[in-house]
Amino acid sequence: MTAPVLLVGSASIHVARMARGLLAAGQPVVLATHGGLKIDPHPLLLACEQIDLSIKRLDAPYRLRRLIKRWAPRVLHAHQANSVGWHAARAARGTGVPLVLTLWGSDVLTLPSRSAFHRWLVRSALRGAQAWTADAQVLLAAAAALAPEAAATPREWIPLGIDEPPALPGVQAERRLLSCRLHKPLYRIDAILQAFARLPQRCAGWQLEVAAAGPQTDELRRMADTLGIAARVEFTGMLDAQSLARSYRRAAVFVSVPESDGTSVSLLESLAAGCLPVLSDLPANREWVTDGHNGLLVADLARLDDVLLRAIDTWDTGSWARDGQPFNRQLIRDKAMFEGNIRQFIALHARLEGRAP
Repeated sequence: MTAPVLLVGSASIHVARMARGLLAAGQPVVLATHGGLKIDPHPLLLACEQIDLSIKRLDAPYRLRRLIKRWAPRVLHAHQANSVGWHAARAARGTGVPLVLTLWGSDVLTLPSRSAFHRWLVRSALRGAQAWTADAQVLLAAAAALAPEAAATPREWIPLGIDEPPALPGVQAERRLLSCRLHKPLYRIDAILQAFARLPQRCAGWQLEVAAAGPQTDELRRMADTLGIAARVEFTGMLDAQSLARSYRRAAVFVSVPESDGTSVSLLESLAAGCLPVLSDLPANREWVTDGHNGLLVADLARLDDVLLRAIDTWDTGSWARDGQPFNRQLIRDKAMFEGNIRQFIALHARLEGRAP
């Protein structure tokens, strides 16, 4: 049997997806997560261990090292250059097991600015890795700027892409906008509601679906009432994969305007579904969307209603279905299908195996 990958991270859907992808590709996996991770049994899933990977748990590297000794993994693959990556780097040091560190976004874009300690922690995680991966070039560049002494570390742009979209016969795009990011301040769902409320009367036939949930959900519902748009806004909550795929397919326009971001899976799914994307003008988004060509970018949220109106008009003319949809669907097929991305990770693991200092 091939030596396992020791996969370390939070109890996140992204970590679970990567584990499932590796297993489906025939790669044995040992899981160590901060919090319990829901994942189905698999013959190649050799162990699942829950470890407190918070900053204060100084015993975390010792527990990870015990897993390294027990399972002799080909690589240790950690998700995020935060306390998870820091503990993983300390655990891997001197074991001969290479560390792959996957960057998520906030770990290298915002966490280092919280304090000198957090900056040191992120730099320590970066310096301890034998390779960095990210789904956006801007994240790899930010990591190199944070840890210039480790700038020669191999860097790989690998999206954690999407599964083949399900066949949904009879489901077609309607006059609907879709927001499906979490209801947290970072994602600025309130700005989407305000912009939707400012659309002119000729857009009164359009609906806004606000999927997902979070600490701001109740506040956002009240805002929709206050703005007088509650009848045209549908809060659909956390959706399972099939229901979310249906929402993408029904939406003409996908809206996502967070303050900072890497490559979000929701963006990739929306492009594959044929939605016209309206996105924050962020470096990671510019890697996928060229403003006015295969989507629209907005830098000033005070103008979000103008950009939404432009998206609506573009969709109404039929030009999006003719030009934008086919381009984006091919883009995803070429660069962001999950199965192909998993093969990229496995190839990286094979190149690094046995090369730790």
